[in-house]
Amino acid sequence: MNFAMWKKALLIIPRITKEEWLSLDVISRWLISTRAAVLIMTFISAAIAGLLAGLAGKFDLLKWVLVAVGLVFAHATNNLLNDRSDFMRGVDKDNYFRTQYGPQPLEQGLMTPREHLTYAAVTGLIALAAGLALTFMTGWLTLALMAAGAVFVLFYTWPLKYIGLGEIAVLIVWGPLMIGGGYYVITGGWDWNVVIASLPYALGVTTVIYGKHIDKLKEDQAKQIRTLPVVIGEKAARYSVLVMIALEYLAVIFLVAIGFFSPLMLIVLLALPSLRRVIPMLLKPKPDQPPADLPEGTWPLYFVAGAFYQNRSYGMMFMLGLILELLNKLVFKLF
Repeated sequence: MNFAMWKKALLIIPRITKEEWLSLDVISRWLISTRAAVLIMTFISAAIAGLLAGLAGKFDLLKWVLVAVGLVFAHATNNLLNDRSDFMRGVDKDNYFRTQYGPQPLEQGLMTPREHLTYAAVTGLIALAAGLALTFMTGWLTLALMAAGAVFVLFYTWPLKYIGLGEIAVLIVWGPLMIGGGYYVITGGWDWNVVIASLPYALGVTTVIYGKHIDKLKEDQAKQIRTLPVVIGEKAARYSVLVMIALEYLAVIFLVAIGFFSPLMLIVLLALPSLRRVIPMLLKPKPDQPPADLPEGTWPLYFVAGAFYQNRSYGMMFMLGLILELLNKLVFKLF
């Protein structure tokens, strides 16, 4: 077992040769092929659902573990199916851009179609098992939520991404579905304020996928993949990301103002310094050459790197705020 590769694959999406691939254990291959470094975004959504359940005094550890396992493995299944769909449609053939954000196991010959399908089937079955266990424990609405998630898993790559609905799907999945639905499954109750509270982090995840789609706008246009940035244009897409970032902060301020959160959640404002790097990027078109301060190996990814940096900074503060809220409720009682 290659523990060093496990750690690396959880932190970044490593580029790898076929010779290196053949020397890896099955877990390393799974982590790389599912792009495990981005699965942390889904785990954070599950963690937020658990923390909000804790704030309501209704946290259930077993249900939360099943929610986290189900969501993470569903996301991993989606990533595998995305690669399979794009491979079958020829989208990733000779696609240099695609290899910049992780290996394409099928296109690069790292896995046979049968091996890849086996990985997707096993991963999907684990997600399904967690969902069915939760359905048995909680009832039919959980099954409806799981079915909605399955629709997005199966149809994100096609047709949703091809008709400008992929980014909207991401916002719905990482917010109301993962966090709002996860909260419901854990607590047994639906709360629209929780749905609103799910949007700040979901908006951050959406900016990441949005940034990636802006980066490869020309490539998507050439392949007739009508992502939302392709539909509305590069400039409007860049400014849309700025609006989404602003809404992340405004949503928290609103929830503090109505008393759903205490002023402790304003700790998210400590993430504002990250915008000194991100805002200048989004105000201008993508440069022709990589800037000197862009981390080595990132280019031709550009806007997605900035969005990921901002989302990581904001997400950490958002999570810290929720932890402080919970400690305040259980121990300090400051507000």
